[in-house]
Amino acid sequence: MTICSSQSSLTSDHLAQSRSLQTLQTFDLDELNRRFETAHPTEILSWCVANIPTGLIQASAFNVDDLVITDILYRQLKPAQPVPVLFLDTLHHFPQTLELVEKTQQIYSLDLQVYKTPQVDTREAFAAEYGEALWERDIKQFHYLTKIEPLQRGLAELHTIAWITGRRRDQATTRVEMPILELDAQQRLKVNPLANWTRNQSWAYVMQHGVVYNPLHDQGYPSIGDEPITSPVAEGEDERAGRWRGMGKTECGIHI
Repeated sequence: MTICSSQSSLTSDHLAQSRSLQTLQTFDLDELNRRFETAHPTEILSWCVANIPTGLIQASAFNVDDLVITDILYRQLKPAQPVPVLFLDTLHHFPQTLELVEKTQQIYSLDLQVYKTPQVDTREAFAAEYGEALWERDIKQFHYLTKIEPLQRGLAELHTIAWITGRRRDQATTRVEMPILELDAQQRLKVNPLANWTRNQSWAYVMQHGVVYNPLHDQGYPSIGDEPITSPVAEGEDERAGRWRGMGKTECGIHI
């Protein structure tokens, strides 16, 4: 596991990344999205590994959909250069989430890259620096400090050309028209291999392949974020209803 790594890459790595970036510019995203619209995530990820051998990153919150992707990458595809898994340690995760991160790293020998808010290492230190319960006073600033800035710093330091997310179209109204492949604000390729899957399909994969998952999923938490702002979901509620309950939010900001 690497925490906030900023080590310089070798010249050969820069050359490989340059070649991957040049290749990225030749991709026809419209054609690829048509091709992959009904494809299995394994096919989409296999294409990524073959066509973007360097600069390919998985951004993971270790929710069940993220773990489906990790299992495909590390158990099925096994590229010669393992795909780094970028995890944002917000300092406010449930203990079960942090235990799952450690367990998953041990199972798959992940190239785990952990990023967090600079200069604070604990929830208490965060509160001392930014005030108690910042999420209650300024949720936008809280997410900027704990997610948006660390993610952008991580993607930059890891020389990311393309990053993989675990988003699905059926998770939220803000995601219903999400393509399989898109460009982010920095013109990196953003890959959503589970876009056309449903929650049931993700869970079916987990059960079939014995993929480890967060025990909170069995306790009424279909979507798991930071402990202070995540609550259980009642039967019939939207999958992400327990995230930011009462705050009028559906996204933390890293995908907007």
